[in-house]
Amino acid sequence: MMPPTWTRLDNASLIYPACRTKRYATTFRMSVALNEDISKDILGQALEKTATRFPSFCYGLDKGFFWWILRRLENKPVLSSAGGMELFDFRKNGGFLFKVSAQGNEIVLDVFHVLTDGYGAMTFLLSLTAEYLRMRYGAQIPSSGWILDPEQDPSYSEMEDSFDHFSGIKGELDKETRAYHLKGTIGRHDVHDGVRVSIPIDQIRQKTKEMGCTVTEFITATMLKSLQEVRRAKDPDSKLTSMKIEVPVNLRPIFGSVTLRNFSSYVHLGIDVRDGDLSFGDILEEVKRQKQIFAQPGRLTTRVAGNVALEDNPAIRRIPLFIKKPVINYIKTHKGDLYCSQTMSNIGVIDLPEEMRHYVKDVDFILGRPKIRPGAVGCVSYEGRLNLNFARRIVEADFEDRFVASMHELGIDVSVRSYRICSNTPKSRMIPQVAPRWARMHLLRRLLLI
Repeated sequence: MMPPTWTRLDNASLIYPACRTKRYATTFRMSVALNEDISKDILGQALEKTATRFPSFCYGLDKGFFWWILRRLENKPVLSSAGGMELFDFRKNGGFLFKVSAQGNEIVLDVFHVLTDGYGAMTFLLSLTAEYLRMRYGAQIPSSGWILDPEQDPSYSEMEDSFDHFSGIKGELDKETRAYHLKGTIGRHDVHDGVRVSIPIDQIRQKTKEMGCTVTEFITATMLKSLQEVRRAKDPDSKLTSMKIEVPVNLRPIFGSVTLRNFSSYVHLGIDVRDGDLSFGDILEEVKRQKQIFAQPGRLTTRVAGNVALEDNPAIRRIPLFIKKPVINYIKTHKGDLYCSQTMSNIGVIDLPEEMRHYVKDVDFILGRPKIRPGAVGCVSYEGRLNLNFARRIVEADFEDRFVASMHELGIDVSVRSYRICSNTPKSRMIPQVAPRWARMHLLRRLLLI
């Protein structure tokens, strides 16, 4: 199939270009660790071949008069040098909205969320890894699950905007309330501080079986318990008593889509401690109840249709982009980001073919440093381990420490490692993360006067 010269952004990705600045972009990182160091020459060849199987990845971002668009790129992606997550320059990257690099024995994929979500990115990364193993070792790896056949022609359904199916359906957006945010010292914008927590999956499954919940519900409840304990210890007089975790939901299995573009929504799972702290059991029951309600296909359809209706609104569509951009950014920053305390995105279990499994040591998923929220957690399971990466905007790691302590209290063994990912930004160009109050007020006046 011949991909179109240009295409619209899907509904989920419209917000990301508006919020992108010189210091921030909604990016995430996935990586695969092999048993041996990577051959960059072979990986570069595998990347070029894999990209032809994923035409939806071969688009760059252009600015139209009313909306952003994706423009097909005629050049080939090349291997990038290792670096930070947030600040890779699309123009210097050949226009591509993703980059692939090699760090020792790791194949690293960084993605701007405009391009795809966690499912699409993981499918690309594992398909690339399989092709690399074929080229280097002659491995006979079949296509299945996460791995697409590089010899197979891509289908239109893999490139479709699945949100189009919700156009014309009556929808409604949920009413939200402001959530509590952990307080702390804002870290430097060019530094990504995080904590990696690895947990034996059999221990998690035994515990979830005892409590009658899923892994996602268990991790979410533990995060909420940790949040309330840090709030009680550090900020007991806060007037904000609601704590909520934003949990993305993959819509593909629910609505029968195989698209490799963005196709996910989210649910907010939380508690309110205005009448006092809750026990872990009560928190878990509340999370289970809310997830059962909010993740119903009918409820998700209503939410998604409400977002699509806003995009399709004739009045909104006619507003020039230079007006839309600051308005969207302001709403995302001062409304959407304030409705949740943290994000927790769980990719799920990575099940690889036997022919590939003995080459792959580990798989990781790291969300980019949040713009307003204090932290975000990326989860993925592989070979008996659940890997959680806690990215944070603040320097203090009280929340992560409390989460680990909660796991120990529940009888679960964890291994913990702190890490730091630095951008290649020259020191002379680094500026503070938080602007002075007078500068923020000046920006607000400019936005209101547009």
